[in-house]
This record gives sequence, C-alpha cells and structure tokens, in this order.
Amino acid sequence: MTKNLTIDKSRLVSFSIDEIGDNHLFTSVETPMKADAFEMTDLEKKEKIAYHFSEIMETLGLDLTDDSLKGTPQRVAKMYVDEIFCGLNPANKPKVALFDNKYQYNQMLVEKNITFYSNCEHHFVPIFGKVHVAYISNGKVIGLSKINRIVQYFAQRPQVQERLTMQIGLELQEILETEDVAVIVDAKHLCVSSRGIKDESSATVTSYYGGVFQKEQKINEFLNFIKN
Repeated sequence: MTKNLTIDKSRLVSFSIDEIGDNHLFTSVETPMKADAFEMTDLEKKEKIAYHFSEIMETLGLDLTDDSLKGTPQRVAKMYVDEIFCGLNPANKPKVALFDNKYQYNQMLVEKNITFYSNCEHHFVPIFGKVHVAYISNGKVIGLSKINRIVQYFAQRPQVQERLTMQIGLELQEILETEDVAVIVDAKHLCVSSRGIKDESSATVTSYYGGVFQKEQKINEFLNFIKN
C-alpha cells in the first residue's frame, strides 16, 4: 500500500503564488518537509520562532514593551511547536494497538462527527470542522479513541483539506491492513470566510473511498449513517 502519490509539479508552473493559494492546490499527499526538519530541538525552534515573530510584530508597528504584547512571541512559538503544528513531528504520531475482532463483527463501523482544528498551509489561518470515518474489519479492530487521535495528528500541521482527507484514509488502511476505509471531511476555511471573498456560509467537503466503499451501495450506506 503506497503513500507516494504525487501531483506533477510542472502542472503548477503557470500559476502565480496567489493563484496557487486561492485555488487550493497541493503538490503531494505527503506534507512537504525539509530533509533536516528535525535537526533542531523543540526548544531551539521555539527560540527561533519567537525571535522572528517579534520581528513581524515590530514590522507591523506593535509596541512589544506593552504588558499585553511582550510575551506574545514566546506564546506563539510554544503554540506552534507544542500544539497546533505538533503533528509535523513523527515522534508525536499516536501509538496504535490492534485487537482481534472476537465478536466477528463484519459490517461497517462508523466514527462520525470527529471535531478537528487545523491551519491552511497557504495563509496559516484556521480550518475546522468534522471528520467522519468508516471501516470494515479485516480481522482486526482499532480502539475508537485512536481514530480521533489519528485525525488530530494529521490535522495538527499546515494543511490542505484534500491532503488531510487522503492522509487519514491511507493511514487507516495501513494500520488496519484493509482497503475498506472511507473518510469524509466537512470543514470551514477562514481563508475563505475572513479574507478574500469573505464568504461565511460556505463549507468544503472532501472524501476518500477505498475498497468496497468505492461501490455506490456502500457509499450510500455510509452517508446514511452520517445523516442519522
């Protein structure tokens, strides 16, 4: 089962930086990372982020001697490394144990309305919404809370919704050793509602269907579970 699905980057050459961001394009199922991404310690990263964020605040004209602002660079750095982007570090990947399907339950299992918060990699503003996951056991089952943890792990990094959807689906297929996995992500993007077009009512829905979930009957069954 491969995760090395890529999009031909030559197709993106004709787009400007702004067009790529506004058109929600992505180049790989893998999150783009530098080869030396983890050579610095978390503490070193926080110190560097805090320094550069203070430079951004200074450039914006903010007074960092003000009691309310002077700790902001350090708070942002801690938030980035320890919280909202902690999913970039493979060391934070949730440890998952599988259990024998002793009840011989061979129907679809659905975990719906998993709340997630992420950040758009084009503008670094929030994406948030719900994830719905279904799978059919191939002899093994996973603890329900682990599905939530897998969703959060991939959400806690700069993301594109299409990539997030595929990363969750591919990871569950690999862990569960089955193609029979489905994922739907229903989310709002603040890069759409708070800037640009400023449309507060729209939402974006993406899906990943593997194995038997590529059949219309199973898709409809999954969708009915979510509706109910």
